[in-house]
Amino acid sequence: MAIRFVAYTEAGLRSGVVAADGRLGDLIETLDEVQVEGARLARLDGRAAPTQPRVILPIDDLLVVVAPPEVAPPAHYAWHDVRLRVGPYLVTGRLPTMPGFDPARALARPTGPFVLLSDVRISPPEAPEEALGEHPVAWVNRYTVERVEADLELGFFFPGAASLVSRDLASDGPTTAGAAGSSRPGPSLAQAGGG
Repeated sequence: MAIRFVAYTEAGLRSGVVAADGRLGDLIETLDEVQVEGARLARLDGRAAPTQPRVILPIDDLLVVVAPPEVAPPAHYAWHDVRLRVGPYLVTGRLPTMPGFDPARALARPTGPFVLLSDVRISPPEAPEEALGEHPVAWVNRYTVERVEADLELGFFFPGAASLVSRDLASDGPTTAGAAGSSRPGPSLAQAGGG
């Protein structure tokens, strides 16, 4: 079975096909690496990268993995707007929690390396208005998140990340972190063969 694969890494947007049985979400939670065939890279610096017949990517190198179209956001959840700094990206989206979720009392904690988000938007931190990609659903590698802003404390979701609670996050404009005025071009989904 071939699974369409699109992931954001430190180097840029990786895409191709993963030839494996199962669902992509299960694979990235259980494997140490994924083998991507017909691998393309849209580099952050805009330099051309040749297509490789096959590349092996460690799961730890995947910052954000785009969910295939058949993956739907969970229903009957409370949604929290989040803003994350993940490597060279600013990631905004919505995190699902059970209704009435209290982070200080929660027994259910994330156990795998990835956290599901919906309405995901990826931007360069120095130009948050310029989207590199928008995706209905994606998984964020919670161990690579450097900073998290949300309307509730999510430190245990993203260990090691600086955490800021902002009650009016949804109404805030994007924050600018990093080098303002940088002219670094970013990858596009078209460059990497994504949709």
